Amino acid sequence: MQIDHEQIKKFLLDAGIVSAAELVHLEDKARQKNLPLGDVVVSEGKLAEDEYRRVEAHILGIPFVDLKNTKIERDVLSLVPEPVARTHNIVAYKRSGDALEVAMLDPQDLEAIEFIRKKLKLRIMPRLTDVESMRDALLQYQKSLKQEFGDIIERQIKMVRKDDEGEAAELLGKLSALEDDAILASSSTEDLKKLAEDLPIVRIVETLLQHAIVQHASDIHIEHYEKELLIRYRIDGILHDAMVLPPQVSPGIVARIKVLAGLRLDEKRLPQDGRFKLTEEHSGAAVAFRVSILPTYFGEKIVMRLLPESVKGFTLEGLGFHGKGLELLHEAIRQTTGMLLVTGPTGSGKSTTLYAILELVNTPEVNISTVEDPIEYQMARINQTQVKPEIGFSFSSGLRTLVRQDPDIIMVGEIRDKETATLSVNAALTGHLVLSTLHTNSAAGAIPRMLDMGVEAFLLSSTINLAVAQRLVRRLSDEKQKYLLSEAELVRTTKYANMDLVLTALKEEKIVDEKATWADIPFYKAVPSESAKDGYKGRLGIHEVLRIDAAIKELILQNASDENIQEVARKQGMMTMVEDGIMKAAQGLTTIEEVFRVANE
Repeated sequence: MQIDHEQIKKFLLDAGIVSAAELVHLEDKARQKNLPLGDVVVSEGKLAEDEYRRVEAHILGIPFVDLKNTKIERDVLSLVPEPVARTHNIVAYKRSGDALEVAMLDPQDLEAIEFIRKKLKLRIMPRLTDVESMRDALLQYQKSLKQEFGDIIERQIKMVRKDDEGEAAELLGKLSALEDDAILASSSTEDLKKLAEDLPIVRIVETLLQHAIVQHASDIHIEHYEKELLIRYRIDGILHDAMVLPPQVSPGIVARIKVLAGLRLDEKRLPQDGRFKLTEEHSGAAVAFRVSILPTYFGEKIVMRLLPESVKGFTLEGLGFHGKGLELLHEAIRQTTGMLLVTGPTGSGKSTTLYAILELVNTPEVNISTVEDPIEYQMARINQTQVKPEIGFSFSSGLRTLVRQDPDIIMVGEIRDKETATLSVNAALTGHLVLSTLHTNSAAGAIPRMLDMGVEAFLLSSTINLAVAQRLVRRLSDEKQKYLLSEAELVRTTKYANMDLVLTALKEEKIVDEKATWADIPFYKAVPSESAKDGYKGRLGIHEVLRIDAAIKELILQNASDENIQEVARKQGMMTMVEDGIMKAAQGLTTIEEVFRVANE
């Protein structure tokens, strides 16, 4: 099904869509940009995208199908797995006996057609469609999955309610009647164990967890109130209500999660922490759940952090590093000794950045050891150790042992106290590259924080190579509205960022034209859509990268404040997180409003 380039040209001329001179111009432009002729025909406005797809279908002799606003049956849609559909832009939309009609963007993708044919043992009938139709069709996977999860939970809740005379309802009634501060008797513990294994409860919890994975949630919150059980997901850093369940299923859900996490069923007065693992149904990927349980007035609140167990695919560029900051980071990790610190609040992606760095330095020539709490991602050829404070195995004791394990590179999950800070600096002094994290608001703030923890200034100045501060901003979805900054908006933004520095960086990285001014550079606003309720989808980092050069080392020896360090670093050209965020906003990756929201947290 190869598309004949000459046939496309002939059709465009014969149909009077373009003149001969226009066709020559379009071909030249396609060659210059290394694009297919059809893409240029559409971008130049000679044909709409769906019209050009119809031309392709006519030339190839295969039907064109418009799937916009078309409801595809769930059973048919699911015949092609979602990962295959998204990777190859191909969806099943109609089945008649042993014939399956599939819509696709690339009629030459024979690999996808052959895969589906072999998997389903059906006759595959390819049809061409346009990008908007494909987007609508792919969106139905999420709708279908949400409906499926909702149906499952509703059915299981009805089973619990319906079984008024059954064992599950009896157990729920007994447990709900217990006082919150009562010490549960052994009989109640046995009741909880039975309830945790009750089939409807098992299915409800399994569905909640799978739904959270599909929604790309980073956390699940289960909150008890007087008349309801509220389930919330944190997606792209923002909490969203996911569903409301009746209070009578609460004891069973709590018991089930405690069983999964290996926690005490009879402990309702004290906080508990645990962990368990689950396999995602559709992709087969392993996801770890870190569980925290806290007693509240109406019941035990549960928060679960979702931790995908594979870090494959993370790159520093993919996390948002670029330009001079990326160069400085690469320079620092090429060192064989010294310390690199990543700072930011909880949930700002510090660990992910460290894991991406470990991926880069993880070669057969080096021995890498980590001490973490918790181990968030499992990595091949890296010796990862989990701290266990309850038995006296802390960051400091783990680090003390690690240095005797002949490591080249050491990663300490977090520096929390004087002992860990001192041991980390000593390890960096004695021939190791040490990576770790701190909780500070800026890269410059990492230095006073280490000094406050009791590290000697002369030791710190001799070891620290780089400090990186970061936050996560929400990434704009494909649907977005372009606009230009007004003079008033530019003046307002200039109060918080050096816009000349940002403009220079945009030009140096060839993102904008050499002669561009802020009057020419568009920014973007979020546009809510069905696939992205708030107009955002995913997150990326904004960073500031502080190189510890001779001037900064001198300030460390003087016990300078973070304000003084920041001032000197700015004079040397360091870009702040806000400026890095504005640079990303100018590329259509996020919005200025989102940058300021996160930077001010």
